Amino acid sequence: MDGSAGRRRRGLRAWVITVLMGLVGAAAVLAVVLRPWTPEFRHGGLTIAAPPAPVRVLPDVRPAPDTGPAPSSAGVAAAVGPVAANPDLGGFAGSVTDAATGTVLWNSRADEPRVPSSTAKIMTTAAALLTLPADQRVQTKVVAGAASNEIVLVAGGDPTLTAQPGGKGYYPKAAGLADLANQVRTADVRADTIVVDISRYTGPAMARGWDPIDIGGGSIAPLEPIMLDGGRLDPLVEYSPRSSTPALDVGRRLATELGLDPAKVRIGNAPQGTKRLAEVASAPLRDRLRDMMVHSDNVLAETIGREVAQATGHPASFDGAAAAVAAVLAEHGFDLNGVTMHDCSGLSTDDRIPARVLDRILATAAGPGPEEATTSTAPNPVIPPLGAGAGSKSEPADPEQSLTATLVPLLDYLPVAGGTGSLTARYVTQNQGGAGWVRAKTGTLSVASTLAGYVLDRDGRVLTFTLMSSDRPPEVSRPALDAVATTLRNCGCS
Repeated sequence: MDGSAGRRRRGLRAWVITVLMGLVGAAAVLAVVLRPWTPEFRHGGLTIAAPPAPVRVLPDVRPAPDTGPAPSSAGVAAAVGPVAANPDLGGFAGSVTDAATGTVLWNSRADEPRVPSSTAKIMTTAAALLTLPADQRVQTKVVAGAASNEIVLVAGGDPTLTAQPGGKGYYPKAAGLADLANQVRTADVRADTIVVDISRYTGPAMARGWDPIDIGGGSIAPLEPIMLDGGRLDPLVEYSPRSSTPALDVGRRLATELGLDPAKVRIGNAPQGTKRLAEVASAPLRDRLRDMMVHSDNVLAETIGREVAQATGHPASFDGAAAAVAAVLAEHGFDLNGVTMHDCSGLSTDDRIPARVLDRILATAAGPGPEEATTSTAPNPVIPPLGAGAGSKSEPADPEQSLTATLVPLLDYLPVAGGTGSLTARYVTQNQGGAGWVRAKTGTLSVASTLAGYVLDRDGRVLTFTLMSSDRPPEVSRPALDAVATTLRNCGCS
């Protein structure tokens, strides 16, 4: 062994000893500083604060006070003017009304027909409240077929059926397909073929101004009078892609439930006077209206529109339902001049409604009565050509009620800013002053964004509003619309 090798080994031993001593020292430091058995170590060196004292929540919902000072047109104009001039609103129209008196306090191009997007559902809801009983349900039946080996699934207009376990599908209180199947089994019918009768609706399954891309995008399904979970392919996801054959899907799923061959399901008609084998019913209208408005459900809007059409003698088609909704509102004194509707949901880019119309409906629902809120005798609305039954009359669900009393549930169906439905994610990081105070129906298309509802201002006065923006992408226009509504909330406009 030469001397250089010995020096290398001694140097190596010295290095090893130095490193080991260093590690031991570091471990001692770690043991002293980090103390891995302590909460601070487990939480990255942060200390844990004591839990806050429990807070007892005491809900205290009160009506708007009668003593709130009346807002003035000048006060509202001074408050709204600057935010309404925001270029993010693009082409803008709006109307603001004092609900207590029915006085229009501010408007901008409010008579100009605009793309309403989903705020059109306000018209559909109002017409349904004025025409149909709140507890109305839609039935789905199975009857005996024309041949001994057939049964017929008769579609009554319910898109909320579900095949989910326990009947817990997308829509609350929906009828279960399993219940329908169990009733058929009890009837002890020997059949191997299911016929699906969709004759309840007439006309095309897609409205003018609808884009087929919205089927895959989850906004709509071809409108047939029976669906599972609104035609959603993923039953529990709001914007799941929809089926292009929703009625056949229900028949095929019923066949599976009964142990039959889904390939033997076809579209056809039920024979007259045949034996009923099974029946289930939807949730009451009041619940379906709430779900439609809170979640802006296009399928529910279109099927409820057809209920209005059937109740008033109009065809159960897109044109018939749009005409029925317009006719009901016109018969109750609303000025629908400038209205052109091709559906009941507002999904059509060819729909047009002036801001004035929606604001008047909301003001009537929130106001003291029909004398102050609806005095117009304007001409009939512009609507598509009508089929048989046009011009038929409708009556309120309860003739003894005033127009306001009949329409007031509409206000409770509106989403809450920063809290529910289509407003859940809005007023959270921006325009927080309107959170919890603004209640409004949203509307969003690539060509238009809208917001229509009501707010309690700082003086305790209820103001209704309709705000309509165009020519800006929704991510730009919606915060600007929310800013206008928040301004109304914080307005001391007396």
